Amino acid sequence: MNNTGNLRQIALKARKRLLDMHYRAKAGHLGGNLSCLDALITLHHAVMQPDDRFVLSKGHAAGALYVTLWSQGKLRDEALDSFCLDNTTLPGHPSGPGIPGLMFSTGSLGHGPSLSAGLAMAARHKGDGRRIYCLCSDGEWQEGACWEALIFAAHQRLDNLTILIDQNGLQGFGTTLEVISCNDLAPRLAAFGATVKMADGHDHSSILEAVSAGEKDKPLIVILDTVKGRGLHYENRLESHYLPLSEDAYTEACAKINAELLS
Repeated sequence: MNNTGNLRQIALKARKRLLDMHYRAKAGHLGGNLSCLDALITLHHAVMQPDDRFVLSKGHAAGALYVTLWSQGKLRDEALDSFCLDNTTLPGHPSGPGIPGLMFSTGSLGHGPSLSAGLAMAARHKGDGRRIYCLCSDGEWQEGACWEALIFAAHQRLDNLTILIDQNGLQGFGTTLEVISCNDLAPRLAAFGATVKMADGHDHSSILEAVSAGEKDKPLIVILDTVKGRGLHYENRLESHYLPLSEDAYTEACAKINAELLS
């Protein structure tokens, strides 16, 4: 298991590779990738066991998943260089056989919790002891399927299921507060019978503490308090949902990360 100092270095290197990958491809959705990258690094390097399973419900954060797998040596640089280009094995939403560990393709959001609840139920029946981890965006919890999955998971007492929600407060058409009058999912989720924990989504120690705080007979939901575009790209602004990096922004962001790596 990596200590938090190692996780910080791994995350910084992954962030720099993510920026390079998105800049080359002129791809959007970078802000939402930056808000969940620390959680993905923490899960894959310090939490998940070899038999555990991960589902990326927040499919537009494909780049964060790819650089996490790259940081583990499961994807090569040549593959990352083809991100979002013609004939790539690494499209803007994960799909296809070229992504290690990928169980489900994503497009329309909101299906990850249901798929993960099914995996958790199957694991219980098999008695294999594996845990299922699912990463969602906060905006996709406007989908009814997410709440149906939570009802099922709570009723079935799926304590081998952990759902992480990247609560950065921004979605495609504005803030979640503006769109659906909700900027904190915690009380609503707890009312459905889940164990709900809060974590600083950019602090590896906080994430580790929260994902370790499950209760018997209850699914665990970890709400990650995050910032879209964390520190680098239209931070906490709607533009980070859509706009690719300019050359000046890319150069400035890389310089900032290089300085952090040396600190």
